Amino acid sequence: MASSSLLSQTTFSPFLTNKTHNKSPRFSSLITTASITNPSLSGRKLRAAVIGGGPAGSSAAEALSAGGIETFLIERSPSTAKPCGGAIPLCMLEEFSIPLHLIDRHVTQMKIISPSNLTVDFGSKTLKPHESIPMLRREVLDSFLRSRAESSGAQLIHALVTNVQVPSSFSSTAPYVIHHTVNNSRKTLAVDVVIGADGANSRVAKSIKAGSYTCAIAFQERIKLPDHKMEYYKDVAEMYVGDDVSPDFYGWVFPKCDHVAVGTGTVSGKQEIKAYQRGIRERVKHKIKGGKVIKVEAHPIPEHPRPVRVSGRVALVGDAAGYVTKCSGEGIYFAAKSGRMCGEAIVKASEGGERMINEDDLKREYLKEWDDKYKTTFRFLDMLQGVFYKNNASREALVELCRDEYVQRMTFDSYFYKTLAQGNAIEHVKLLFRTFGTLMRSNVLRREMESFKF
Repeated sequence: MASSSLLSQTTFSPFLTNKTHNKSPRFSSLITTASITNPSLSGRKLRAAVIGGGPAGSSAAEALSAGGIETFLIERSPSTAKPCGGAIPLCMLEEFSIPLHLIDRHVTQMKIISPSNLTVDFGSKTLKPHESIPMLRREVLDSFLRSRAESSGAQLIHALVTNVQVPSSFSSTAPYVIHHTVNNSRKTLAVDVVIGADGANSRVAKSIKAGSYTCAIAFQERIKLPDHKMEYYKDVAEMYVGDDVSPDFYGWVFPKCDHVAVGTGTVSGKQEIKAYQRGIRERVKHKIKGGKVIKVEAHPIPEHPRPVRVSGRVALVGDAAGYVTKCSGEGIYFAAKSGRMCGEAIVKASEGGERMINEDDLKREYLKEWDDKYKTTFRFLDMLQGVFYKNNASREALVELCRDEYVQRMTFDSYFYKTLAQGNAIEHVKLLFRTFGTLMRSNVLRREMESFKF
């Protein structure tokens, strides 16, 4: 445990060594004049601990270390990765300099299958020649991003964080103390700033009383298929909707290098997740017949942002902050983006690690920038899930609407390039009427079916 004298110091114990960092051109432009209320750090750089080595944590650590901050990236289990479909938007390849050799598949056919097994080829007519959905394995991506953060100067620590000791006053410059275990040995690390990138069950979030949020559960099996079965999935991914696979989400079959990921997720039916997994397997049984399960994974997934994402000199990013979209369940890009934005915000506010920062800096440079950029996207997808995932009739309407080429183009523009596509005003009005008509027809059909059953 840390001594009381450590907590009262404004400088740090000698077990933390200074490093000299070369500021890359991308980060030098971030350094501006910090608030005069932020004290200068004499004889050392600002020190930051990033808890969690997934896309959010690694991207934050890379931004921090490249920008001149002394950075410690703490990851409990580098060899594992959470269950994840593994789809990333096209813009992420260039924006985060993801090498093409990390990509297992370039999906050009996304099939969406309704409860009645109506199948729509989403994008077969609307994808541009250079467009596809990159599919990868999280363990491959995570390892690459961690290594790149290390190359930028971050120090990687394989450890389990057990507690984050918070200073008694926000106005204090006393350190945050990270209690962690390495090979069953208890250790402490004193830092100025903490970034929580440690997932839905974040210990960092608990340490700052960030509040609770609703979590979904994702369950996935990786299944190695015979070669002739795998050939079908070489550039095909599938999404299945229906009460049998999830009461409020969807099931998926996404191709990897030599296997497929078959999974589902739910918020309202978490206790029945294995039954829903049997449902998705039943829907695809002919396509995966003869396959062998090589891995089973389950993990909590946040459903909305936490009530508190910044407190004192602590910020939450990725799943710890709740940055997973409704409707699509996308999280990889938003995790990496939030980590980078938070890291760059700290570099900017601290003048490249030369000054202490405070809560106002994090709220201004990180939180406000994030909300201005993405709050509308998250709210829009939340609304879509409420409309189209509430029952099988609305799911049939969703799949029917997906036939529309305008819907497909708008969806891909928004997904690939991470902006809400503006589209055409007249086409928007037409789409609105088509949506109402589709929902009405689906509900009439539902009532007729219920009457027939009765």
